[in-house]
Parts: sequence; C-alpha cells; structure tokens
Amino acid sequence: MSLSPPSQPPLLLQFAPFASAVDATFWQRLSQLKMDEFRLDTSPQKIIGHYSPSNSLMRLSEGGFDVETAGYESMSFTARGLIENTNTIEEFKAKDKQAILRAAAEEVWTAIKSGEAVKNHAFFSYFSVLAFADIKKYKFYYWFAFPALLPAENYTTPAKTGIRLLKDVWNSKKIESLRFNYCALRAVDTGRSAPIDTAFALAKRDAEDPNLVHIGKLSDWDNFWKDVPTQDWTIVFADPSTFPTNPGWPLRNFLLMLKYRYLLNFINVICYREGASNKSDVSSSLLVSVNMPGPLSNELPKSVGWEKNSSGKLGARLVDLAPMMDPARLAETAVDLNLKLMRCLLLGSGTLGCYVARCLMAWGVRKITFVDNGNVSFSNPVRQPLFTFEDSIAGRPKAEAAADAMKKIFPGIMVEGINFSIPMPGHASPSLDATRRDVNQLHSLVEQHDAIFLLTDTREARWLPTVLGAACDKIVINCALGFDTFLVMRHGVRSADIPSAVDAESFHGGKMGCYYCNDVVAPADSLSDRSLDQQCTVTRPGLAMTSSGLAVEMLVSLLNHPNRSWAPAEAVSSVTDATTHPLGIVPHQIRGYLTHFSNLLVTGHAYDKCTACSPTILNEYRLSGAEFVHKALENPKYLEELTGLTKLHDATESADVEWNEEEE
Repeated sequence: MSLSPPSQPPLLLQFAPFASAVDATFWQRLSQLKMDEFRLDTSPQKIIGHYSPSNSLMRLSEGGFDVETAGYESMSFTARGLIENTNTIEEFKAKDKQAILRAAAEEVWTAIKSGEAVKNHAFFSYFSVLAFADIKKYKFYYWFAFPALLPAENYTTPAKTGIRLLKDVWNSKKIESLRFNYCALRAVDTGRSAPIDTAFALAKRDAEDPNLVHIGKLSDWDNFWKDVPTQDWTIVFADPSTFPTNPGWPLRNFLLMLKYRYLLNFINVICYREGASNKSDVSSSLLVSVNMPGPLSNELPKSVGWEKNSSGKLGARLVDLAPMMDPARLAETAVDLNLKLMRCLLLGSGTLGCYVARCLMAWGVRKITFVDNGNVSFSNPVRQPLFTFEDSIAGRPKAEAAADAMKKIFPGIMVEGINFSIPMPGHASPSLDATRRDVNQLHSLVEQHDAIFLLTDTREARWLPTVLGAACDKIVINCALGFDTFLVMRHGVRSADIPSAVDAESFHGGKMGCYYCNDVVAPADSLSDRSLDQQCTVTRPGLAMTSSGLAVEMLVSLLNHPNRSWAPAEAVSSVTDATTHPLGIVPHQIRGYLTHFSNLLVTGHAYDKCTACSPTILNEYRLSGAEFVHKALENPKYLEELTGLTKLHDATESADVEWNEEEE
C-alpha cells in the first residue's frame, strides 16, 4: 500500500520594493521653486515619478513638478506623490514619520474605495517624500515612503506551481500575442509614458485560437470575464522587479483593491518584464498564482513602506550637489537666500525709490515692483540714478523706466513698473467706482508683496498704503525727507495675538506706532496753493542715499531677527555695546540731522486715535472698504470725526486754563 506524499504548505508571497533614483535636475528645480514660489511654505506639493518594467527605480527628474503635463518619459509608467520640504533640518528630523506614511496610505485607500484607482493606476505606486533642501550648501536630505497596504492575512502562492517563468507555461506565439497587445494598450509607439490606466490590465486567451491573448482595461471588468471561469482570471501588470520569485511593489496595493472591490480570494498574475537592451524580450516574465485569504474591512489597513538608506537601515539619505555647482553660484545663494524670497513693493519711484531699489538688489532681493504716476523730467537723472537724459527727453513713466533700468543692471531680477495714482485724503475722486477700482488695485498689490516701502513725495500719499499695510499685516518701512533731515521707521504690527516667543513687557512691534500716530490732525491736501519754493522737493542730495540705505538695512535686520515684525526696539548706550543679534539692533525710528551729522533712535507708541492704523480705522476699512476710503478722499475731517480727534480738539479748545503767575 503506497502513501501519497504530504502536501506542502503555501509559500509566503514577498514583494520587491522600489528604490528612489533622484536626478540632480530635480533638486535644482526644487531649489528654484523654493526660492521663487514655495518660499517658506512647507505644505506638501504634488510631484510625479516614473518607473518601467524590470526596473525597480522610481525616477524623479526636473519634470517631476510638472504634474499637469506628465507623460513624456518614453515607455514608462507614471507614479504620483507628494513632497513635503521643511525649512530646517530640525523640522525634518522632528516630523512624525508614521503620520506621513499614514497620510500617504490613506490617499491610496481612498482611491481604492472610491474607484479612482481603477481609472488611475498611479495610485498603486503612490509615494511620499520628506525633504530638507539646504540651498545655501546645496545639500538635500530626503526620505521616500512607498505606502503598501497590508491585508489581514498574508498573500501566499502554491509551493510548487505558484511562481513560474511564463515561457515555461506558454508557448512563444502566445507570449508574443500578449506582448503585442499589451504594448498596443500602453501606446508604446507614441514615445510617451503609458496611459494612466494601463499599468494593470486584464488578460485572457481567445476562445477559438489558443495562441491569441486578449488584453482589456480594468474598467471593462464585468464584460471582459463573461464566460471565463474564475480560476482562469488573469491580470498582467508592468512589473518593476527583476527578482525571480518576488513581484514588484505596486502589486501589493493592487491585490488589496481586487479583494476590496471584487471580493476575490484568488487571481493569476503575469509579472510583465522586459529585457534591459531588448524591450521585445519578455522571456523573464513570471506567472504567479496568488491566494488572498482573510477578511477585509472598510477601515484603513496598516501600512509599511519607508525606504531603507544606503546602509540598509530605515533612515534618510543625503545628496551633496555642491561639487557640481559653480562656486560663484554657491556664494550668491548663501548670501541672498533669505532676501531672495522677499517681494518688495516700492510706492514712489523718485530719488528714494531709485536708491532703495538699488540697495535691495544689492542685498539679493529679486522681486521688486515700482508704483508711481509721474514721468521722468529733466531735473531727475542727476539725482535719481535709474533714469537717463534720454528718459527725460521721452518723458517716460517713472515706474516703467525704473523697472527697465533694473533689468539692464541685472537681467535676472523680476521687476515690474506700474503707472498708478495713489488715492489721497483731500484729493477728491471722480466717482465711487473710480475709488473702488483704485483701492482694489492697491490692496491687491499690497497683498502680493511682503514688504511695503513708503517713498512718496507727499504726506497724504502714504495714508492709504499705511492703512492697507496694517490691515494686511505687512512689513511697512517709511522713509521721508526734509531739507536737511530724514525719518526712517518701521510701522507697528496690528495683529491680535502676540507670539509666545515675544517678551510682552518689551517695547515690541505690537506697541509701535505708524507714521501718523504722532499727529492730531488727519492728512490733507498739501499740494495745492504752493509757491515755487514749496513745490520743489529737492533736499541735500546725500540725504536720499543715507536714508534709503538705512531703510533697506532696517528691513534686512528685521527679517533676520527671530521675531521679525515683532522685534523689540532695543536700546544701546554706546556703539561699543554688544548686540543680541548678528546684524545688530532693530530700531523703531531713525531721525537723522545732516546739520549735525547725527542720528537719533526714537520710539513712538501706537495711538488709539490714529487716522491710519487705529482699530477704529482698520475696522471701518474692513467693513466698508472703498466706501470708507471715498469719504476720506472727499473730506479728511471725516477721519478726525471717526477716530475721536474732533472731540479731542473741541475739548482742548473749551478747556478752562488758569495761568498762575508768581514772582520769585
């Protein structure tokens, strides 16, 4: 009596993970986007990668950020993902890695449950990248996560017949039919990436011709399997793996989708693989029988997927591109990184505007917008260095001429000139519609920039920008000239909440006043009925250069202070005193006197009846907008009535003052 050999238990099916392969052009593009678009924004950004059959590398290149125009890497498949680029290495290390992996897994699971993954196979190879781009040194720290959803019970395959070479089971004609029809589905001849719904496909033999293999899309699931026994249902997928017994990583998520959407416990899988040098050679393809036991609930499954580093351990990788970079480029990046992210709005393109712009460019600011409504006159070029005699002959608009001059000095700067008249109290507007148009345009300009420089000739032209700067919570730097004096100041912050890092007892940014906080009258028309000497705005020439330089240095010091706009106005008793921060103190106001070649550092408190930045004014602007501004243009006294200055004047005039004169 003979005994049959005992059956062997099924084998655990294991999968070959992706390996990240990031081209240097990807990091260069990230550096550019970081400085020009993302700036300090660390929110995840959409990216794409590519992989190919028999190549487990997930490739990212310069086009990785062009999500909407993906599909130009020939004979490849597209994978979608996110990159979260932190601002510091400490933030990179402190990130919750499990939360990142879970969020990525949830993207895959949501796509499976909604059916989106059936139409877009990029979700089966979804990935997430945590990165820190040290742009000053051109070092990039990164860690890839390729989330794989885990079933309740492991996938298995029969011990003897579960994993076989396809050529050992199918004849050459049948394999060629599979290759030809799958390549047609992938649109290989187009020279583009495969369509997003072709990484996985359905395969069945023809009912009449055993050597003919039909290929279909997942979206045709029900019709495709009509009259086909379930034990013959076969999936073909572009397998990035080259291991003889391990399918590639995307199959894990796909099998979970089959189990969830189609309630399958078994499927045949063709791991479609191509030769390295001959893409028509698919002889290394596998035929795998997959068992999918166990239940599956609606809850998000557990997941794995963080990539191991070059040491074979779970951890981040580092790429150093500094040796590949021009030393001059590295030096430029290190110097101007912080300021290159700034967008500066210069209201006024005259003497102050020209010098401020040149100084900003010298510090590395690359986004500047000029606003002015004047034209270049014959007296301008000798005092305003961005204009030429030819500009004055042509009477060119100042903002436009200044922008063109900046581009000639440095073609890489992003500069724009806007010919615009700022609405001013005491200067009536033609209509409410005209006021609304102008207010909306100026508000939009303020919103789009980080720092606002007030450089106009008149006091009243600075009123509306002051209101908008406070309402939009922007850095406002004010620079004003007298004949032989100047004022450079930063406006106070009007945000409601004081950051925890700020000493509430110090004279911080939230306590500082604006240009109008020391006034007890509203700004009004200062241009009408002026004699010739009053019309001339020429001051001692050195004042403009000195004050412009101090205005820019104040901004730079503010940006490099840990509390930025909230930085306190520190006081020092001597120039030999040590300062807390490398660039020194950040004063509130600098008042310069050329007659004595001296400067005074002054502080001024915010005034609750200020006609530009008081809560009353800001609330009225937020409530009524252009209507509020229109009233102020028509009648500046309206601002005094609104803030309570009128009552203050009346109370002062009606006060009964007794003079007590005593002889000594």
